[in-house]
Amino acid sequence: MSDSTGLFEHAQGAVPRRNHGYCVDDVARGLVVLAREPRLSTELHRLAERYLAFVSHAQVHTGAVHNRLGFDRRWSDSAGSGDWWGRALWGLGTLAARGGDGWIRDEALSRFEISAVHRSPSRRAMAFAALGAAEVFSQYPGHRPAQALLTLTARAIGRPAGDPRWPWPEKRLYYANAVLPEVLLAVGQALGDTALIDDGLALLSWLRKVETRDGHLSVTPVGGWSRVDGRPGFDQQPIEAASLADAFARAFAVTGDPVWTDGIRMCAAWFMGDNDIGKPVMNADTGGGCDGLGRSAVSLNQGAESTLALISTLQHEKSLTLQHEKSLERKQP
Repeated sequence: MSDSTGLFEHAQGAVPRRNHGYCVDDVARGLVVLAREPRLSTELHRLAERYLAFVSHAQVHTGAVHNRLGFDRRWSDSAGSGDWWGRALWGLGTLAARGGDGWIRDEALSRFEISAVHRSPSRRAMAFAALGAAEVFSQYPGHRPAQALLTLTARAIGRPAGDPRWPWPEKRLYYANAVLPEVLLAVGQALGDTALIDDGLALLSWLRKVETRDGHLSVTPVGGWSRVDGRPGFDQQPIEAASLADAFARAFAVTGDPVWTDGIRMCAAWFMGDNDIGKPVMNADTGGGCDGLGRSAVSLNQGAESTLALISTLQHEKSLTLQHEKSLERKQP
């Protein structure tokens, strides 16, 4: 799905649709996935450099970010502060904290700081940006732009609502829902705020409960969900399972409670077919993630968002396996 410029957004089957071009949303997701890898091959290292160059090219001096680049290498939109801005900061912040080489970490941090002064009216965009800020703050304690993003985002998300049947801070579940409790956990951990951690765990526990059906994940469909809607809902998107896996991994890192590792395995199982229609949301031959789970079938298309959602989720599952193996090695006489 990648070429010398970036990461193609859409695919027909497993074949990239070049006429749809590229978007920062997906390239930034790619940066997060690459930065999380403990070791990169030479090929993947060059891919990280390419993605960093793409996101950097999308920035303007105000901190706003373009999103859509055509195959003709021309931006088709105005720079703004939507989700792509937040994801750009998430990718840059993760690379600044975890990049393998000093120069790439320094460049990513410099680029993070350009856009970290910007703000978005979107709660989701701010949440994505705050995930990048949490990565930066973990490596550069006291980093003021990162700290400001963390504080403002926690304030924008707010406290759980008073109704225990619907504590969610929105009237409906929308998309990438688990990013909201994950950010509360990240901010609480970064700033030492136990109340925020408690709020994040409470919201994530509730979300896991309402998105579990008959022992498997039944995630929020396109169009959202509220208590007046029936279940299950379709079409279900891989981003929902991936955002849950991210949040469960964060909760496990914060608490050490194995209940969250069980959640990660549920997310991976959703891709393998433990879902509402019992069909894999991936293509075993290509390694691509399918674009959606319908009422009776799975989309055959394997776009960037879905494929990266699959890879990200499997990264978390693999990390659990490695941790378990190391634990067994330590116990051996």
